[in-house]
Amino acid sequence: MAFRAQDLVIALSPRRILIPIVIGLVVASFMLYTSLSEERFALSEDGVGPYTWVDLNENTTQDEGEFLLAGKDGTHDRISYQDILTGINWTWISVVWIFAAFLLMLVRDVAYMYRIRLLTDNAISWRKSFDVIMLWEFASAISPSVVGGTTVALFILNKEGINTGKSTAIVLITALLDELFYVLIVPLVILLVGTASLFPVAMEMALFGETLGTAGIFITAYTVLALYSLLLIYGIFINPKGFKWLIIKVFSLPLLRKWHDWADRTGDEMVIASTEFKGRSISFWLKAYGATVLSWTGRFWVVNCIILAFTPVGEHMLIYGRQLVMWSILLLTPTPGGSGFAEFAFSGFFQDFIPIGLAASLAIIWRLISYYPYLFIGSVVFPRWLKRVFKSN
Repeated sequence: MAFRAQDLVIALSPRRILIPIVIGLVVASFMLYTSLSEERFALSEDGVGPYTWVDLNENTTQDEGEFLLAGKDGTHDRISYQDILTGINWTWISVVWIFAAFLLMLVRDVAYMYRIRLLTDNAISWRKSFDVIMLWEFASAISPSVVGGTTVALFILNKEGINTGKSTAIVLITALLDELFYVLIVPLVILLVGTASLFPVAMEMALFGETLGTAGIFITAYTVLALYSLLLIYGIFINPKGFKWLIIKVFSLPLLRKWHDWADRTGDEMVIASTEFKGRSISFWLKAYGATVLSWTGRFWVVNCIILAFTPVGEHMLIYGRQLVMWSILLLTPTPGGSGFAEFAFSGFFQDFIPIGLAASLAIIWRLISYYPYLFIGSVVFPRWLKRVFKSN
C-alpha cells in the first residue's frame, strides 16, 4: 500500500516529535548522571582515608585495582565526581572564566557554521547550518572517536538539498581542513615550547607488535594524519584520476581485495571533490582555513579558561601543546566521544597546572562544557530536523 502525504504529516506531528525529544533528553541526562555518579579514588584532603595505593604492576600509574583497604593507615577516599564538584570553592573569577569557556565553544560553533555555509556556496541558511553543525557534533559525541560523524554528515547535507556528489566533496574538504590545522600547528607549538614537557603521562599502546609510549603514540598519530592530509591534497588538487587508479590497484592485491569496493568509491569521491573545489580562489581557501583555525583554537583554549577559573597560570602555550598531544591520543579511543578516557587523560596531562585535588573536578567541568551540551542540543534538534526535512520533501 502506498504511503500517503497525510500519513507522513501525521507521523511527523508535534506530538510524535515530542516523544523522541523526551527520550533523547532522558538518555543524555542518564549519561550525564552516570558520569557524575562514577566513583574514583582521590587523595584525602587531610591525608587520612580508608584506602591506600599500592603500585602492584610497578608502572607508576594509579590503576583501579591497586587501591586496597588500609583502615586508619590509608591515604585515599572513594568519592564520586558529583562529590568533587560540590566541594569546589566558586568565586566571581571562576564564574567569569567559565563563562569565557562557554563563549569559546560558541565561537567554535559559529566558525563551523560559517565554514559549512562557505563550502556550500551559501546554499543553506544560518539557521540550517546550525542544525547541520549541531547534528554533526551530536553524531560525533555518540560514536567512537575513531568513527566520528562523517557518515551522518553526508546524510544531513544531502537532506538539506546538497546533492550527493557535493555533500561528499564537502565532507572530504572539511576533513582536509581539520587535519591541515593540526599538521601545521603542531610544529609551530613544538618550536615554542619544546618537547621536554609535552608528555607528562606514561601511557602504552600495542601497535603492529610494538609497544609505544606516550611520545610514540603521538608521533604515530601525527604521522598518520600528515600522510592522510598529503593523500587528500594529491587526490583533490593534483591528480584525482591518478589517485583513483593507484588506490584501486593497491586494493586489488589479494590481501586487500575485500576492500576493493571501498577503494573504488573513495576514488570516485576524490574525483568529485576535485571537480567541485579545484578551481576555487585563494580568498575562498583563506576564509575556509581561517574559519577552521578559529574553530579549533576556540575548542582548545576552553581548557586554558577552565584552569584560569581556579588558579593563575602563565604557561598557556604548554597547556595548548599538551592538548594537541591528548587530542591525537583520544582519536584512538574506542568509546563514544572518548568518554571515560578523556577525563583520565585530562587529569594526567594538566595535573601540574592545577591545585592538588582539583584535577578530577576540572576534568568533569571540561566535559560538561565541551561534550555534554551537544548530547542535549542534538536530542532536541534531531527530531525537529527530521520533521522539517522530510515534511518539506
